[in-house]
Amino acid sequence: MNQDSNLIKKYAIANQKGGVGKTTTCVNLAASLVATKKRVLLVDLDPQGNATMGSGIDKNELELSIYEVLVGACKAEDAIVESPSGKYSILPANGDLTAAEVEMLSLDNKERRLREALSQLDDQFDYVVVDCPPSLNMLTINALSACDGVIIPMQCEYYALEGLSALINTINQIQSVLNPSLTIEGILRTMYDPRNSLTNDVSAQLSDYFGDRLYRTCVPRNVRLAEAPSFGQPALSYDRQSKGAIAYLALAGEILRRNESAGQTEEAQAS
Repeated sequence: MNQDSNLIKKYAIANQKGGVGKTTTCVNLAASLVATKKRVLLVDLDPQGNATMGSGIDKNELELSIYEVLVGACKAEDAIVESPSGKYSILPANGDLTAAEVEMLSLDNKERRLREALSQLDDQFDYVVVDCPPSLNMLTINALSACDGVIIPMQCEYYALEGLSALINTINQIQSVLNPSLTIEGILRTMYDPRNSLTNDVSAQLSDYFGDRLYRTCVPRNVRLAEAPSFGQPALSYDRQSKGAIAYLALAGEILRRNESAGQTEEAQAS
């Protein structure tokens, strides 16, 4: 297992457009990476707390959450809980997080609060996955400042491309001002229906523009994937054979292979 803190991978799952499968991707990617024997931390940065609930944790019963971490009331490791269904660690969230945004404005280093908190955990995890809120606010800026890659889930529909250009501008700004190592890790097509001609048109445009940063894996529309959160489970534990569970396992495999190949390239250059 990776014990080198430099090798930890931190991904923000972000899209300023809501309803594209961000939380579904966070929960299911975390569970799929655990299935490959990786140590995973999911950070819920959305005040709605959907990733927390979808991981089988009652957001209303939390003693500590990411809110306390961001305002400096506790260390990150004190707020971490284990997802009983997904088997990953989670920094949970609830409505308290709304207050954090206002409070953080008066704190030192407000854009880097999450980065500082997570740096204390580097030797404990192989992957950190951050669920961002569906808007560009101080929480999203914290996520983009703390991570080295952004995974963008999106539906293949007309308005999705408009939203994507706004998000890329945001990423470029964060890169130039706060986090020079931030990159677009990949584009993930969600709720994918290959029978739809617009889906295929948008998919082709994405492929032309992003090349190999467009994941080969597409996440289909899937009833079991949609049902799983109401049972507090990732699709992998709710219905392992479902198309949704299989797709996210494939995505985890694709991410691991990319990282292995990047690591081998770096080693070759170093020698």
